[in-house]
Amino acid sequence: MSRLSENYKENVSALRHILDAERNFDILEKHLLIADHAASLFFIDGLVKDDILEKLLEYFYSLKPEDLPDSPEQFQMQNLPYIETEVLTETTDVLKNLLSGVPCLFINGMPDCLAIDCRTYPARSVEEPFKDRTLRGSRDGFVETVVFNTALIRRRIRSSKLCMEMQTAGKSTLTDIVLCYMDDRVDRKCLQKLKDRIASISVDALTMNQESLAELLLRGHWFNPFPKYHLTERPDTAAASILEGNIVVLVDNSPSAILLPTTLFAIMEEANDYYFPPITGTYLRLSRSLIMILSLVLTPLFLLLMQHPNWIPEGFQFIRIQDTIHIPLIWQFLLLELAIDGLRLAAIHTPDMLSTPLSVIAGLVIGEFAVNSGWFNSEIMLYMAFVTIANYSQSNAELNYAIKFMRILLLLLTCWFGLTGFAIGILIVVASLLGCKTFSGKGYLYPLIPFHWQTLKRQLFRVKL
Repeated sequence: MSRLSENYKENVSALRHILDAERNFDILEKHLLIADHAASLFFIDGLVKDDILEKLLEYFYSLKPEDLPDSPEQFQMQNLPYIETEVLTETTDVLKNLLSGVPCLFINGMPDCLAIDCRTYPARSVEEPFKDRTLRGSRDGFVETVVFNTALIRRRIRSSKLCMEMQTAGKSTLTDIVLCYMDDRVDRKCLQKLKDRIASISVDALTMNQESLAELLLRGHWFNPFPKYHLTERPDTAAASILEGNIVVLVDNSPSAILLPTTLFAIMEEANDYYFPPITGTYLRLSRSLIMILSLVLTPLFLLLMQHPNWIPEGFQFIRIQDTIHIPLIWQFLLLELAIDGLRLAAIHTPDMLSTPLSVIAGLVIGEFAVNSGWFNSEIMLYMAFVTIANYSQSNAELNYAIKFMRILLLLLTCWFGLTGFAIGILIVVASLLGCKTFSGKGYLYPLIPFHWQTLKRQLFRVKL
């Protein structure tokens, strides 16, 4: 870091050169005369509150020479009628603040810079997240501005023990990262480990915001698809996690929060579990877990029974395929897995006004004509339809894709090796869960492994708060 010069002209000239103000149209310099002293105000167009800046300029123009003190610290305390101000002495601090949208003021005769934080960012309204919806509860959600997100958490936790520490990462982007935790409940070792890892990050930019940060913080085996962190767009979920002693990581320009450390049971939880009475919340939680297990084993188990029809119990003979099988069942399952992802991607990029009619057309064409043409059997379409709907019972997209990859692996192993392959596939799923470590180093299946009944009871059953 280089310290600012005591010469006003040198500071202003150096800043103009570094910022290349003549080429960048949005980096503006306002020449002022404050109490007969030349001054320069640097700011970025579009990132400042114009009305506040205009009132400050009116006040500056009204100052007289005898009103101007010698030091910027005295000027900040006596003559700067604004709340968020700071005296900057280093060039890097000036650049960081200015490029973040904070106007910086240089006054001839004062060696340092005055930062006036009257910035504003383009932001959408605080509305309910599209993914993490609830039938009851609050309807607000995180946005892309990190200050708004911290305010949503502060609104829910009115405690002096709530700490929010700011760090940065990325040489070019200097992305703001906020660590939110309760000072009297957080795991100190986990917190220090997180701070050290963020401080040691040496990348040019966090191009994909929280996803880039998570991949740098939670390095692991690429072939294990289970999520090692929990993302949420709901401030009430983040606040509850903080109160439980966890750490919430907010990244600027991202509408999601990372909850650390996490477990499989925590990832499977939803806000709906707590916005209903205990018995209803327990039913929702257990049914969601059962549906997830069924979405994993239903199609591989059906394929195994079709390979060995004599294993089907007498009362379940109706599940046997009655029509002619033109294409092997394994290929039908794999083709439908791919087709469903294709429809999902098409739905994302389809304009809203066309999404409903195209969904109806796709359902009729692929469903009816695919069966009549002989490409797929109706039983295969039925089970894949259940699996597709079951995927939406979990709000966590990473967990849904992990279940999908494991289901495909089970299908392939069952097709190649029969019952032995099915058993090997189940063992691979269990081994992947056991081998997936959390950020704190605890077991991914805690409190089941290692076993802790009191905690497991609260994870499985919705008890009174």
